[in-house]
Amino acid sequence: MKKLLIITLWLPMFALAAGGVDIKVQAPINVNDHASLQRGARTFINNCLNCHSANYMRYNRLLDIGLSKQEIEENLLFAADKIGDTMQVAMDPADAKKWFGVAPPDLTLAVRAKGADWIYAYMRGFYKDDTTPSGWNNVVFDKVAMPHVLYELQGEQVLNHETHALELAKPGKLSPSEYNAYVGDLVNYMAYMAEPAKAQRQRIGLWVLLFLGVLLVLMKKLKAAYWKDIK
Repeated sequence: MKKLLIITLWLPMFALAAGGVDIKVQAPINVNDHASLQRGARTFINNCLNCHSANYMRYNRLLDIGLSKQEIEENLLFAADKIGDTMQVAMDPADAKKWFGVAPPDLTLAVRAKGADWIYAYMRGFYKDDTTPSGWNNVVFDKVAMPHVLYELQGEQVLNHETHALELAKPGKLSPSEYNAYVGDLVNYMAYMAEPAKAQRQRIGLWVLLFLGVLLVLMKKLKAAYWKDIK
Protein backbone atom coordinates (compact mmCIF):
# COMPACT_ATOMS: atom_id res chain seq x y z
CA MET A 1 0.00 0.00 0.00
CA LYS A 2 2.86 2.35 0.84
CA LYS A 3 4.52 1.61 -2.51
CA LEU A 4 1.29 2.29 -4.36
CA LEU A 5 0.94 5.64 -2.59
CA ILE A 6 4.49 6.62 -3.52
CA ILE A 7 3.89 5.75 -7.18
CA THR A 8 0.66 7.75 -7.23
CA LEU A 9 2.49 10.76 -5.84
CA TRP A 10 5.31 10.40 -8.37
CA LEU A 11 3.02 10.36 -11.41
CA PRO A 12 2.40 14.12 -11.55
CA MET A 13 6.14 14.80 -11.31
CA PHE A 14 7.15 13.21 -14.60
CA ALA A 15 5.32 12.71 -17.88
CA LEU A 16 1.90 12.22 -16.41
CA ALA A 17 1.25 15.54 -14.72
CA ALA A 18 -1.78 17.57 -15.73
CA GLY A 19 -1.13 20.58 -17.91
CA GLY A 20 -3.30 23.57 -18.63
CA VAL A 21 -4.42 22.34 -22.05
CA ASP A 22 -7.96 21.11 -22.60
CA ILE A 23 -8.10 17.53 -23.83
CA LYS A 24 -10.35 17.45 -26.87
CA VAL A 25 -9.53 13.99 -28.16
CA GLN A 26 -11.07 10.72 -27.12
CA ALA A 27 -8.92 7.64 -26.81
CA PRO A 28 -10.23 4.60 -28.73
CA ILE A 29 -10.65 2.37 -25.69
CA ASN A 30 -12.12 -1.10 -26.18
CA VAL A 31 -10.65 -3.67 -23.80
CA ASN A 32 -12.58 -6.41 -25.60
CA ASP A 33 -10.60 -5.80 -28.80
CA HIS A 34 -7.88 -8.40 -28.28
CA ALA A 35 -6.09 -7.58 -31.54
CA SER A 36 -5.69 -3.96 -30.44
CA LEU A 37 -4.58 -5.02 -26.96
CA GLN A 38 -1.96 -7.37 -28.40
CA ARG A 39 -0.54 -4.62 -30.61
CA GLY A 40 -0.56 -2.22 -27.69
CA ALA A 41 1.18 -4.73 -25.43
CA ARG A 42 3.94 -5.16 -28.01
CA THR A 43 4.36 -1.38 -28.26
CA PHE A 44 4.40 -0.95 -24.48
CA ILE A 45 6.95 -3.69 -23.86
CA ASN A 46 9.23 -2.68 -26.74
CA ASN A 47 9.19 1.04 -25.98
CA CYS A 48 7.87 1.95 -22.54
CA LEU A 49 9.53 -0.78 -20.46
CA ASN A 50 12.94 0.58 -21.40
CA CYS A 51 12.46 3.42 -18.90
CA HIS A 52 9.18 2.73 -17.08
CA SER A 53 8.09 -0.25 -15.02
CA ALA A 54 4.68 -1.87 -14.65
CA ASN A 55 5.24 -3.55 -11.30
CA TYR A 56 1.57 -4.48 -10.76
CA MET A 57 1.20 -6.26 -14.10
CA ARG A 58 2.36 -9.82 -14.75
CA TYR A 59 3.23 -11.17 -18.17
CA ASN A 60 0.82 -14.09 -17.72
CA ARG A 61 -2.12 -11.65 -17.80
CA LEU A 62 -1.37 -11.36 -21.52
CA LEU A 63 -2.83 -14.85 -21.85
CA ASP A 64 -6.22 -13.25 -21.18
CA ILE A 65 -5.97 -11.14 -24.34
CA GLY A 66 -5.34 -14.10 -26.62
CA LEU A 67 -1.56 -14.47 -26.60
CA SER A 68 -0.10 -17.92 -26.05
CA LYS A 69 2.57 -18.75 -23.51
CA GLN A 70 5.01 -19.46 -26.35
CA GLU A 71 4.29 -16.10 -28.01
CA ILE A 72 4.89 -14.24 -24.75
CA GLU A 73 8.10 -16.10 -23.94
CA GLU A 74 9.57 -15.77 -27.44
CA ASN A 75 8.49 -12.23 -28.33
CA LEU A 76 7.77 -10.22 -25.17
CA LEU A 77 9.73 -11.63 -22.24
CA PHE A 78 12.78 -9.35 -22.51
CA ALA A 79 13.15 -8.00 -18.96
CA ALA A 80 12.02 -11.10 -17.04
CA ASP A 81 12.80 -14.81 -16.79
CA LYS A 82 9.38 -16.33 -16.13
CA ILE A 83 5.93 -15.64 -17.52
CA GLY A 84 4.65 -15.12 -13.98
CA ASP A 85 7.08 -12.26 -13.31
CA THR A 86 5.98 -8.65 -13.14
CA MET A 87 6.97 -6.15 -15.81
CA GLN A 88 10.18 -4.71 -14.44
CA VAL A 89 11.96 -1.74 -15.99
CA ALA A 90 14.99 -2.51 -18.15
CA MET A 91 16.84 0.71 -17.24
CA ASP A 92 18.56 1.26 -13.89
CA PRO A 93 16.36 3.81 -12.03
CA ALA A 94 19.52 5.55 -10.76
CA ASP A 95 20.70 6.08 -14.34
CA ALA A 96 17.25 7.31 -15.37
CA LYS A 97 17.22 9.87 -12.56
CA LYS A 98 20.68 11.09 -13.57
CA TRP A 99 19.68 11.45 -17.24
CA PHE A 100 16.16 12.84 -16.85
CA GLY A 101 16.39 14.53 -13.46
CA VAL A 102 13.70 12.26 -12.03
CA ALA A 103 13.08 8.52 -12.13
CA PRO A 104 10.31 7.64 -14.61
CA PRO A 105 7.17 6.53 -12.75
CA ASP A 106 5.54 3.12 -12.81
CA LEU A 107 2.83 3.04 -15.49
CA THR A 108 0.57 0.24 -14.26
CA LEU A 109 -2.08 2.64 -12.97
CA ALA A 110 -1.33 5.58 -15.26
CA VAL A 111 -4.70 5.44 -17.01
CA ARG A 112 -6.57 5.32 -13.72
CA ALA A 113 -4.50 8.24 -12.41
CA LYS A 114 -4.73 10.58 -15.41
CA GLY A 115 -7.35 9.12 -17.74
CA ALA A 116 -7.01 7.46 -21.13
CA ASP A 117 -7.87 10.65 -23.03
CA TRP A 118 -5.09 12.59 -21.29
CA ILE A 119 -2.45 9.98 -22.13
CA TYR A 120 -3.72 9.69 -25.71
CA ALA A 121 -3.42 13.45 -26.14
CA TYR A 122 -0.03 13.47 -24.42
CA MET A 123 1.45 10.81 -26.73
CA ARG A 124 0.33 12.87 -29.72
CA GLY A 125 1.40 16.23 -28.30
CA PHE A 126 5.21 16.23 -28.58
CA TYR A 127 6.93 18.96 -30.56
CA LYS A 128 10.50 20.16 -31.14
CA ASP A 129 11.74 22.70 -28.62
CA ASP A 130 15.44 23.57 -28.50
CA THR A 131 15.04 25.34 -25.15
CA THR A 132 14.52 22.06 -23.26
CA PRO A 133 17.30 19.63 -22.27
CA SER A 134 15.83 16.82 -24.37
CA GLY A 135 14.98 19.01 -27.34
CA TRP A 136 11.30 18.10 -27.00
CA ASN A 137 8.27 19.64 -25.34
CA ASN A 138 4.61 18.71 -25.08
CA VAL A 139 1.42 20.75 -25.43
CA VAL A 140 -0.25 18.72 -22.69
CA PHE A 141 2.63 18.90 -20.22
CA ASP A 142 4.87 21.93 -20.64
CA LYS A 143 8.63 21.38 -20.10
CA VAL A 144 8.19 17.63 -19.83
CA ALA A 145 11.35 15.71 -18.90
CA MET A 146 10.48 12.76 -21.10
CA PRO A 147 11.88 12.81 -24.67
CA HIS A 148 9.70 11.80 -27.60
CA VAL A 149 10.59 8.12 -27.88
CA LEU A 150 8.27 7.57 -30.86
CA TYR A 151 9.45 10.50 -32.96
CA GLU A 152 10.73 8.24 -35.73
CA LEU A 153 7.18 6.99 -36.20
CA GLN A 154 5.30 10.26 -35.75
CA GLY A 155 7.88 12.61 -37.23
CA GLU A 156 8.80 16.04 -35.91
CA GLN A 157 6.06 18.47 -35.00
CA VAL A 158 6.50 22.18 -34.32
CA LEU A 159 4.24 24.49 -32.37
CA ASN A 160 2.71 27.43 -34.21
CA HIS A 161 2.81 30.07 -31.48
CA GLU A 162 0.22 32.21 -33.24
CA THR A 163 -2.45 29.55 -33.57
CA HIS A 164 -1.15 27.31 -30.72
CA ALA A 165 -1.56 24.38 -33.10
CA LEU A 166 0.89 21.60 -33.86
CA GLU A 167 2.20 21.32 -37.40
CA LEU A 168 4.07 18.37 -38.89
CA ALA A 169 7.43 19.73 -40.04
CA LYS A 170 9.11 16.41 -40.82
CA PRO A 171 7.04 13.30 -41.58
CA GLY A 172 7.78 10.06 -39.76
CA LYS A 173 7.56 6.45 -40.82
CA LEU A 174 3.81 6.46 -40.15
CA SER A 175 1.16 8.77 -41.51
CA PRO A 176 -0.72 10.88 -38.90
CA SER A 177 -3.70 8.51 -39.01
CA GLU A 178 -1.45 5.45 -38.69
CA TYR A 179 0.41 7.00 -35.78
CA ASN A 180 -2.86 7.88 -34.02
CA ALA A 181 -3.98 4.26 -34.42
CA TYR A 182 -0.60 3.06 -33.14
CA VAL A 183 -0.87 5.24 -30.03
CA GLY A 184 -4.53 4.30 -29.66
CA ASP A 185 -3.57 0.64 -29.36
CA LEU A 186 -0.92 1.55 -26.78
CA VAL A 187 -3.36 3.53 -24.63
CA ASN A 188 -5.97 0.80 -25.02
CA TYR A 189 -3.48 -1.71 -23.61
CA MET A 190 -2.58 0.66 -20.77
CA ALA A 191 -6.29 0.93 -19.94
CA TYR A 192 -6.47 -2.86 -19.82
CA MET A 193 -3.28 -3.04 -17.75
CA ALA A 194 -4.69 -0.61 -15.20
CA GLU A 195 -7.56 -3.03 -14.50
CA PRO A 196 -7.08 -6.41 -16.22
CA ALA A 197 -10.14 -7.92 -14.54
CA LYS A 198 -12.51 -5.14 -15.65
CA ALA A 199 -14.13 -7.07 -18.50
CA GLN A 200 -14.55 -10.15 -16.32
CA ARG A 201 -15.94 -8.01 -13.49
CA GLN A 202 -18.47 -6.44 -15.83
CA ARG A 203 -19.59 -9.84 -17.16
CA ILE A 204 -20.00 -11.18 -13.63
CA GLY A 205 -21.86 -8.01 -12.67
CA LEU A 206 -24.41 -8.52 -15.44
CA TRP A 207 -25.07 -12.09 -14.29
CA VAL A 208 -25.41 -10.91 -10.69
CA LEU A 209 -27.91 -8.24 -11.71
CA LEU A 210 -29.86 -10.81 -13.73
CA PHE A 211 -29.88 -13.19 -10.76
CA LEU A 212 -31.07 -10.44 -8.42
CA GLY A 213 -33.79 -9.48 -10.89
CA VAL A 214 -35.10 -13.05 -11.06
CA LEU A 215 -34.82 -13.34 -7.28
CA LEU A 216 -36.82 -10.14 -6.84
CA VAL A 217 -39.65 -11.51 -8.98
CA LEU A 218 -39.68 -14.79 -7.03
CA MET A 219 -39.62 -12.97 -3.68
CA LYS A 220 -42.56 -10.79 -4.72
CA LYS A 221 -44.52 -13.89 -5.73
CA LEU A 222 -43.58 -15.59 -2.47
CA LYS A 223 -44.70 -12.56 -0.48
CA ALA A 224 -47.97 -12.46 -2.36
CA ALA A 225 -48.51 -16.17 -1.61
CA TYR A 226 -47.87 -15.67 2.14
CA TRP A 227 -50.12 -12.61 2.46
CA LYS A 228 -52.95 -13.56 0.15
CA ASP A 229 -55.21 -14.76 3.00
CA ILE A 230 -54.41 -11.82 5.30
CA LYS A 231 -56.76 -8.89 5.03
